[in-house]
Amino acid sequence: MELTIPPPLVALCLLLAITGPANAAMATPAEGLETERTSSYIVHVAPARAPRLPRRGLLATRPYGSFLRDHVPVEISRPAPRVLYSYAHAATGFAARLTPRQATRLASSVSVLAVVPDAMQELHTTLTPSFLGLSESSGLLPASNDAVDVVIGVIDTGVYPLGRASFAADPSLPPPPRTFRGGCVTTPEFNASAYCNGKLVGAKFFRKGHEAARGRRAVGETVSLSPLDTEGHGTHIASTAAGSAGPDASFYGYGEGRAVGAAPGARIAVYKACWQGCASSDVLAAFDEAIADGVDVISASLGTRKARKFYKDTTAVGAFHAVRKGIVVSASAGNSGPVESTVVNVAPWFLTVGASTIDRQFPAVVVLGNGETFTGTSLYTGKPLGATKLPLVYGGNVGSKTCEVGKLNPTMVAGKIVLCDPGVNGRTEKGYAVKLAGGAGAVLGSEEAQGGQARTSAHILPASAVTFAAAEKIKKYLSTQAYPVGTIVFRGTVVGRSPPSPRMASFSSRGPSRLVPEILKPDVTAPGVDILAAWTGAVSPSLLDGDMRRVQYNIMSGTSISCPLVSGIAALLRQARPKWSPAAIKSALMTTAYNVDSAGGVVEDMSTGKASTPFARGAGHVDPNRAADPGLVYDAGTEDYITFLCALGYTTEQMAVFSAGTNCSTRVGAAAAGDLNYPAFSALFGPDKRAITQHRVVRNVGSNARATYRPKITSPAGVHVTVKPRKLQFSATQGTQEYAITFAQRTFGNVTEKHTFGSIEWSDGKHSVTSPITITWPASQVADM
Repeated sequence: MELTIPPPLVALCLLLAITGPANAAMATPAEGLETERTSSYIVHVAPARAPRLPRRGLLATRPYGSFLRDHVPVEISRPAPRVLYSYAHAATGFAARLTPRQATRLASSVSVLAVVPDAMQELHTTLTPSFLGLSESSGLLPASNDAVDVVIGVIDTGVYPLGRASFAADPSLPPPPRTFRGGCVTTPEFNASAYCNGKLVGAKFFRKGHEAARGRRAVGETVSLSPLDTEGHGTHIASTAAGSAGPDASFYGYGEGRAVGAAPGARIAVYKACWQGCASSDVLAAFDEAIADGVDVISASLGTRKARKFYKDTTAVGAFHAVRKGIVVSASAGNSGPVESTVVNVAPWFLTVGASTIDRQFPAVVVLGNGETFTGTSLYTGKPLGATKLPLVYGGNVGSKTCEVGKLNPTMVAGKIVLCDPGVNGRTEKGYAVKLAGGAGAVLGSEEAQGGQARTSAHILPASAVTFAAAEKIKKYLSTQAYPVGTIVFRGTVVGRSPPSPRMASFSSRGPSRLVPEILKPDVTAPGVDILAAWTGAVSPSLLDGDMRRVQYNIMSGTSISCPLVSGIAALLRQARPKWSPAAIKSALMTTAYNVDSAGGVVEDMSTGKASTPFARGAGHVDPNRAADPGLVYDAGTEDYITFLCALGYTTEQMAVFSAGTNCSTRVGAAAAGDLNYPAFSALFGPDKRAITQHRVVRNVGSNARATYRPKITSPAGVHVTVKPRKLQFSATQGTQEYAITFAQRTFGNVTEKHTFGSIEWSDGKHSVTSPITITWPASQVADM
């Protein structure tokens, strides 16, 4: 049995202790135990020893209440444990408020597999469908009938359907699929009969974990205790995945056009588990309910800041059991780029998505008194500054280099444009601080690591976000001029081929995976920069309290935004190819992805201005229409994933969180994690490992049952790649073929990079089935450049 406690500082950030009465000094020993602190834990119970629950087991707390009374001795039973949730589909077990001693005692029980502290996770379009090639007249969209028989479950901050075209039911929509057993809950703030329809078929909320950690008042005073979205994130996500068409959509004229989700006919079921943060116990409850409801796809734009071992990662556990039921689970890669090994949601059963650009920008040009210009980005909607140049100052010289509220000197700021450094506070908050101090405008610098990317925001005063390099040049101008002046010119919406697209967003988290470097993550990239979608009416587009604007649509960026686009594409594939497994759908998206931008070069990494690598873009940018006919697929199911987990060395108790009764020592199968039947290859050389062989199985899903595929290999630097057999011959009776690929270090020459990259492409003349290859070298073999 295992009890895992997070590091003290992490625990302090994630869980707020609840203390008892202050007069414990006068209490008896038994009474004194009441002051012991409690925290939330998720308890995984051995299925054979778990109490029997009704089908809707989440709210059935009584059975596990009895379980706790049986397993927690009376001498440590105060304060009394309190069950929050009972899990029956995404896991077997429960979430409860426990003292550390109670948790430790449970962890030692033969009935308990693991006790995991609850943790707080974070939340990680008009032009987008056409950029993806989705057309109503040809390709995947009509082939899938818009995915009208598919339900996408969205685990996020809820939904705001009031007056939102994205959640209106088209009269031509047939009834929801009979396989969906969910529905909408009614609360004083969420009228299910009025808000739900043939498009929005489910709306539920889960808050017990968040309340237990932070207190009911902290939740109730800021958000709606209902499925209603008062933060905006969930509404944007849901409409991006499957929003109905909204004509004449825009954000005050920015991004104007027809807004529609990737799968416009798919149904939406919302599971609100995030309340300014997402408690793992609430997220697992959302997975449990979505599985019970019978959704077909789950979209989860959330995750931890750092990847955790899979048996400790409740999102990975919930996703495993969803995939086991045939549900595709799409998850965001994270927004911690461009630092290496920051990617999260790295379990191989996730469809993990990075973020890249489309061919649209919102330029805001900073013009200096000496004629220099710097093109930034902005969604400012008010009165422009005009051509007359205004005094320009640096925040560090007028009270706050990061432009914090209350720290800028109004006398020195009034009527001027202020240059602000990144960090400390949000971008819109910097502009707000300048406005409160009487400033006329703001220029916002970016972090150096973001390279050529600046972030677009809905500013409430004339403001432009510029790159780090641009901000440094503006600082130089300020330091060399006696009377520096400037202005900002807003260009609105610009669509075009310059700069080339797509480009990898600097913020998109990167591989390799720290947990299992043999599994390449992210899997694919998709549009996640400046995407327009529906927005809540409860808060402003800038998220500032002082911003009284309310909008139908907002423009956002993040892997949170690219994830639901891929969820929608997965929904289209689910209906167009109903016999495909979640792994087959992922394989189709990966092997048909492209890696060339609109100018014909390799997709650029905005953080460096150079070609991106598979650690940023995965297998490449999704191509929905090609994914419908990939030729070959790399399939995998529950047994493959269990064998993979065994290869990681997980114990019987750890394995039982995924599959009860699994004994890895008696299991026959692949001995290496790299042998999982994955549509990408990642290998690590070591001092004693000069050659690595990995094995794969492909299934022919093309129309030609007698197809013959031959490989084209692009070897990574320093590596000789061989494949056996040299061709894959399929027939009507032989629909699958195996092959082995070997990566061998070349005898002569040194590599100059820690990672080198290549690919293998199988082709029958019609289909191109491409997989990236990544090689990681030991430091001792990387020559000085």
